[in-house]
Amino acid sequence: MAENQQADKTAAKAEARAERTAARLAKRIDRFAKSHGGSAQGQLAYLGQTGTRIVLVAEDGTWGDLVAPDHTTARRAARKAGITLHDSFDGDLAAKVRTGPYEWSRMAGIQVGGPSNT
Repeated sequence: MAENQQADKTAAKAEARAERTAARLAKRIDRFAKSHGGSAQGQLAYLGQTGTRIVLVAEDGTWGDLVAPDHTTARRAARKAGITLHDSFDGDLAAKVRTGPYEWSRMAGIQVGGPSNT
């Protein structure tokens, strides 16, 4: 019986930690969205044991990402922030992304001998 109580306490602590992490991520998503037109959309991408990447695209086309420790926390954060999640990063979502000189210089640098990533 004591083992069950300990397991319940451990599970409750883990759930509370996941909830706090999701709340922090949701605040960051909200700040991003508000600073770039008011809303954002996203897509979740598994990173294996590292966690889940939350890719965001704001109303003005600015994009960014956050990493959650797991897929459940990432989905919870997106739900708390009220963003629409897409199954994949193609079509309508990808068409909304606006890149600037920084992104183009980085992409060109990687492909044709420009500055290195390091």
